[in-house]
Amino acid sequence: MAVRYIRVTPQIDLFAPVIRAFGDIAVIGKVTAPASPPADLATVGVPVEFTDPGEAGRRAPGDLGTSIGLAFRQSPGPSTVWGVRVDSTNPDYDAALTAVAGLDVQFVVLANLPLDTTSGATGTTTGPIAKLAAHVDSVSQTGGDGKERMGVAMLTKASADPTIVSGALASDRMVYIAHKSDEDAAAAVAGTIAGYPPHISMLLKQVKITSPPFTPTEIQTLNGTEVETGPLPSGPAGLGVNWLTTPSLIPGQGVYLGEGYTGNGAQGKKKFIDIVRTVDDVSFRLKAQMIKTIGNLRISRSGLRALIGQMESVLDPLQQAEVLDSYTIDMPLLRLLDKDPATLTPSEGAQINNAHSQRVVAAVVSVEYAAALHRLNIALKFQ
Repeated sequence: MAVRYIRVTPQIDLFAPVIRAFGDIAVIGKVTAPASPPADLATVGVPVEFTDPGEAGRRAPGDLGTSIGLAFRQSPGPSTVWGVRVDSTNPDYDAALTAVAGLDVQFVVLANLPLDTTSGATGTTTGPIAKLAAHVDSVSQTGGDGKERMGVAMLTKASADPTIVSGALASDRMVYIAHKSDEDAAAAVAGTIAGYPPHISMLLKQVKITSPPFTPTEIQTLNGTEVETGPLPSGPAGLGVNWLTTPSLIPGQGVYLGEGYTGNGAQGKKKFIDIVRTVDDVSFRLKAQMIKTIGNLRISRSGLRALIGQMESVLDPLQQAEVLDSYTIDMPLLRLLDKDPATLTPSEGAQINNAHSQRVVAAVVSVEYAAALHRLNIALKFQ
């Protein structure tokens, strides 16, 4: 046998973090069964996955299939849309939302259902859209990893009254759209948002739908008054409702989203759609990258530095892509482990012992999000 001065035994243990989709939609709606329904007609309460609008129209004719087709019409648009049928005469939206809770979707829409005092919330009455708002809040907070989502709903045709979005409806996980269309504007907007990566602002993104524009007065009612004078003009006002518009400065006379607001831009809430989506995306990326370290890395100086390296492998590409301006990672326990053991106070020693005995490590990741430009104030001076 030949003498081998160096022996190398390769061990392959490649790990690819799970990638979360960012544009899958669930549409809940009614079906109008034809005289000769197909054998695979959508069943009430059972989610059906669609990747083709024609198949949706065949298996879920009526509001459900039409809204799914409208979502697919957008460019860019979703790759997958789930359809959940509800009974036409006595729709059980609670059961449908329960069925949707287990799906890996990022948007939920109630097909062709405008927001009014019946579908919303009035006093003790909770309508379907109020239930949708409660659903996206609850599942995003208590659902499994990757189940975070947003709801999309439209106001009644030609309504320019944002005050209907109040109380339980005012959620930063809801998107509301004002329109003047005879089509399902909520499904169209959901399809539009789903086609873009999470960090892309929805301002002035094209929506393939027919909708005459609102007047300047109506837009000011929907948006609120913005201060446009002075060296530091105020940012977007926002009252929780977006609108469809046709800007004269954009060639082609298309229909575009007039803003990218969430349903609640109050202090401490996430005012813009891309902020909510980016937080969900970055959170999932970090968890997916570090899941393999659980049960393997040691609570030691080298182990915690390896953990920081795992986080940096997620955040560095986002910073290079200008999704993030900057980030910092703070791990208090690592600072204690880096100290000379002889200089540790009794409290610091106890913190290290507790981390070892409880097997829990705390870290704080602070990121500075690179926001998109929404308003530009130009002072044009002629000399």
